[in-house]
Amino acid sequence: MVFFVSKVALTEVDVDAQVAVHQALSLVGRLDKARIRETPVVVKVGVFNHKARRTNYPTAEVVGGITSAFNQAEKIYLIESDNYKGPGSERLQVWKELFSQKIVPFNLSEDKDTRQVEIAGEKMELSNLLFRPKIFVSTHALRRYARGTILKNLFGLIPIRKKAVYHTKLVPVILDLFEAIGGVDLAVIDATRTYSGPSARRSKEVNVIIAGKDAVAVETVGAALIGPNPAKMPIIQEAAKRGLGEGNLDNIKILGTPIEDLKERFRDL
Repeated sequence: MVFFVSKVALTEVDVDAQVAVHQALSLVGRLDKARIRETPVVVKVGVFNHKARRTNYPTAEVVGGITSAFNQAEKIYLIESDNYKGPGSERLQVWKELFSQKIVPFNLSEDKDTRQVEIAGEKMELSNLLFRPKIFVSTHALRRYARGTILKNLFGLIPIRKKAVYHTKLVPVILDLFEAIGGVDLAVIDATRTYSGPSARRSKEVNVIIAGKDAVAVETVGAALIGPNPAKMPIIQEAAKRGLGEGNLDNIKILGTPIEDLKERFRDL
């Protein structure tokens, strides 16, 4: 019997973050070229507060590395939704240098073409872009946060501005969203600079890219580097119980730079 092995790549950024992203994607195995040509690529970029002094969201270089890896795609959507820090369309402007006829910003909160789904026992209207045939990518900056990084990023799929109403049942909401849209095809954590907590009070440059096709495994490796212990993170453990990915570090194949060689960089955060 052949078992699926979750692979996560760790690559170091020497000069060019785009090169490190491409190296990571080559290690875990690029997606099927025919599928890339036939379906749009939807990239959920994580940006909570675009006006904050600390830019705790993926850099243009990293997002550019992701989009350039899909150069055969006809259309690439960078998606966000409104929150109390501002409209999604405004927050997406942090990547405006990447916009083109192919790479376009898309505000989920402005989409009138929606589908009703049940998320954590409640009816919710989500953009139909999330349900059409697509390649779905989740990318966020790495942070030490008990609620996660790459999986928590999916919370931004909710189109309403006041998302805090769902905080009391955050884990089921996020994982129901994960299942509703058909999962994540590629997860890329930008750890060029890492952050402590959602408010990013402290940060540190570490110059690492973490990537894989199993978003739960990518979340697990990121947490193993920066904390907290992934075995104690409800979002990871519940995702593993649902069969959405691998949450046990011992069962994840690390490619590229060994994780032990990088841990020192993540101390003091």
